[in-house]
Amino acid sequence: MNNSSFDGVKGAPITRDLYVYLLEQAEPPSEVQQRLITRTRALGSPSVMQVPHEQAVLLALLARLANARKIVEVGTFTGYSALALAGALAPGGTLITCDISTEWTAIAREAWQEAGVDHLIDLRLGPALQTIAGLPLSSDIDLVFLDADKPQYCRYWEELVPRVRPGGLLLADNVLQQGRIHLPDATGTTLAVREFNARVRADPRVESLILPVADGLTLARKLPPGEPRAQGH
Repeated sequence: MNNSSFDGVKGAPITRDLYVYLLEQAEPPSEVQQRLITRTRALGSPSVMQVPHEQAVLLALLARLANARKIVEVGTFTGYSALALAGALAPGGTLITCDISTEWTAIAREAWQEAGVDHLIDLRLGPALQTIAGLPLSSDIDLVFLDADKPQYCRYWEELVPRVRPGGLLLADNVLQQGRIHLPDATGTTLAVREFNARVRADPRVESLILPVADGLTLARKLPPGEPRAQGH
């Protein structure tokens, strides 16, 4: 983007006061959600892996818009995003969520049970790639939320896209890498995510964009057979 086109970009710097205002425009956390936030924060540095509340609200909204009956989440942690998504499932729906930690998902299970959504959630412990590869190639997943080990994002993507229904949504978290994603000397996780972003952007099976929510959220829609990308892609 050159300077003249950048001059036309609309946006508001996110100050602390503006962020507080933004949160006030979303549904507040339930009592169960607030207790889960508090308990996760007590874990110390790992707590940064919990999605912020406004992002959970967005995930639930997208699930409702998609009328999602089958959701697959890659990366459970202490279950905040799963809690939001499960509460937004269409009647008869199921959320499959994948993780490898029994310690963190034990916290998640308690919160889900307290919220009364544990019967809607199928927690699968083990390597997520194996879990996803074991799902049928029936293209019946309505929504995917990818929030796990970033170097594996491209591999997850290739397993997930064929299993998502036409018109279904794929969401991926942390795709801005705290503002480092554009740096030419990116290495490690940031470089892996940049390669993932390029893969998504070039994928003819989807139309996509990155939302500047939290640490960046990819929003992609799987195109029905024969439907071209919209103009501007």
